[in-house]
Amino acid sequence: MILNYMVQSSRRLQILVLGIFLHLGAANIFAQNSSPTGHMNIFSPSSTPAIQISHLAILVFAITGAIFLFVASLLGHVIFRYRSREAETEPPQVYGSSQIELAWTVIPVLIVIVLFLATARIIFAVQDPMKPRSALDVTVIGHQFWWEFRYPMLGIVTANELHIPVSSGNHPVPTYLKLMSADVDHSFWVPQLAGKTDLIPNRVNEMWIDPLQTGLYLGQCAQFCGMEHAKMLIRVYVDTPEQFSEWTHNQQQPGRQDAEAALGRQIFETESCMNCHTIKGTAATGRFGPDLTHLMSRATIASGIVPNNRANLSDWIKNPDHLKKGSLMPAMQLNDDQIGAVVAYLSTLQ
Repeated sequence: MILNYMVQSSRRLQILVLGIFLHLGAANIFAQNSSPTGHMNIFSPSSTPAIQISHLAILVFAITGAIFLFVASLLGHVIFRYRSREAETEPPQVYGSSQIELAWTVIPVLIVIVLFLATARIIFAVQDPMKPRSALDVTVIGHQFWWEFRYPMLGIVTANELHIPVSSGNHPVPTYLKLMSADVDHSFWVPQLAGKTDLIPNRVNEMWIDPLQTGLYLGQCAQFCGMEHAKMLIRVYVDTPEQFSEWTHNQQQPGRQDAEAALGRQIFETESCMNCHTIKGTAATGRFGPDLTHLMSRATIASGIVPNNRANLSDWIKNPDHLKKGSLMPAMQLNDDQIGAVVAYLSTLQ
């Protein structure tokens, strides 16, 4: 019985360690493929919720690690001590031990109580904090296969790249995210900022983050949502107050228009592009695709998979499946001259 318990405990810890390495490996793969500057690292928390979750994970790992070392040491001792098979006589038999029974009942119960209390404290701290008046509200809508970010208090709508201000102890500015889905289940996960939270159709979930350092933080949809789930990336830019104020001011302006790009605008507004996309100040008011009013203010397109430049824009318009197979955006069947004109127009949308 004792041997069976030790083997089961060892297997559980092996599964836990394997899961950690797989998670870390996946994060590193996405980091290498997504950006040369940002990275995904579950062991480098930079926001209060992520820090609290990290501390809990360390506690759990320390306790389970101690159990593993004890069980492995005891198992190794038994295997080494009783490895000889020379004696054929049956060893002395012991039936029952109150001390052992009490020990393997009380100790696991105490461990479970400690883990339960520590977990409950973190859950309440992450899920039910007091929302300060300085908090920023953002509505996150998951689509196949891109992210829509709405700032209701600022009148801003953007896609795939979330800009938020840095928070500090002297001037806390947490960001509260209202999570919704436009189609199927998604999951918002930026490992350095918080644990993952699902986006479920016809339901509103919430989470909050308060990044303590500026920079770029990468995330990923962590719930399989279709063919291009793996390319539904998240980019969170944590700005200084000055940078965020400047970004907010620019996003609140109408899209810039360039007379030289008039032909591209005409094609955009007469083809089906305007049925899916919005460009403020024009006839385009579609809601199925990302808002393109300030398209060129984004570093990437197609939910973070390629840099935002003319070559990739042209490739994306001509054949979205070439960059993102299974994308719901159709090929527009435009000729090269028309694509060039549309790209020239889109390139003016700063």
